[in-house]
Amino acid sequence: MLLRSARWLTLGLVALSLSPSLWAEDSLLGPLAPTNTTTKDGERQVRGVLRAHNHAVISSELAGRIVEMPYSDGQSFAKGDLLARFDCSAYQAQLNAAQAAARATREELNHNKQLAALNSVGRFEVALAEARQAQAQAETQVYQVQVRRCSVTAPFAGNVVQRRAQPHESVASGAPLLEVVDNTTLEIYLLVPSSWLSRLQAGQAFDFIPDETGKPLKARIKRLGARIDEGSQTLLLIGSLPEDAKGLLAGMSGTAQFQEAP
Repeated sequence: MLLRSARWLTLGLVALSLSPSLWAEDSLLGPLAPTNTTTKDGERQVRGVLRAHNHAVISSELAGRIVEMPYSDGQSFAKGDLLARFDCSAYQAQLNAAQAAARATREELNHNKQLAALNSVGRFEVALAEARQAQAQAETQVYQVQVRRCSVTAPFAGNVVQRRAQPHESVASGAPLLEVVDNTTLEIYLLVPSSWLSRLQAGQAFDFIPDETGKPLKARIKRLGARIDEGSQTLLLIGSLPEDAKGLLAGMSGTAQFQEAP
């Protein structure tokens, strides 16, 4: 009997020790604050990276041989500058032939209209000549587009990150040519805890310290992401840099500090 009572006492103590209310009272078993997100002054910190709003990998829109690529890695260019030029002799010849065919169909149409006025041909011949002229004009427009694609111009001012092809190489349609970036359009990308959402709003100020410079920058929230990641419970935040920020490059990382803890 004594042994049975001891057993029940032991089981009771074990059950009591596993009670959730006791877990909550034990500071060692309570929820831990996220590491590297809270400073001694109550500030919240998260890591971020600089990304350029204008950034692109420019690809070839036709198959051909590159004859000119004026800019190398790291060089700057202006909007509209020539980035690459292809050997366009074949496409230009096709355009010339299409333009000649368009002129011939135009003359044929004019001649049939004159004959129709004299009742020498019927309306069918005139309609057929109009259709042939429309077809020739459409083919001319196609070759004009191809000729324009022989020259690749810069969509914005920026710098060459990397050449993906070299002059005198023959590339296929869709092949990458250049990776370009505009470092004057940098934005701060952060992943913040979703629990901060109620305290975040567009225009709110925060500090951002790039690792490469160590100089604090006064940034502002530009916009928030459209959804919360259900796995990590984080929200995308995009911040804007001050207009006088200098010496920054896309890909730099740093720490964002929010003065008021959300």
